[in-house]
Amino acid sequence: MAMNVPYEAIGKGFVQQYYALFDDPAQRPNLINMYNTETSFMTFEGLQIQGAIKIMEKLTSLSFQKINRIITAIDSQPMFDGGVLINVLGRLQVRKET
Repeated sequence: MAMNVPYEAIGKGFVQQYYALFDDPAQRPNLINMYNTETSFMTFEGLQIQGAIKIMEKLTSLSFQKINRIITAIDSQPMFDGGVLINVLGRLQVRKET
């Protein structure tokens, strides 16, 4: 398969859409559509999680509702299968609801 030529635009668009859903607690459950049912992976504080359902269980179990982020870089790389590998670098600051 051919590589995705607009991989940088795809990466930036994905990140914008992902965090727009994540930032709205009412929309957050829709993040499940961004993960592959079986093959998506997430690492959070050293814990490796696989699959859309388990990733969503982790995301919905987080004790904070609001998050401030400073994205310093979005590094997108084309994959030979037509996909795009996206790395987001930055800082997160959370405020736990009490």
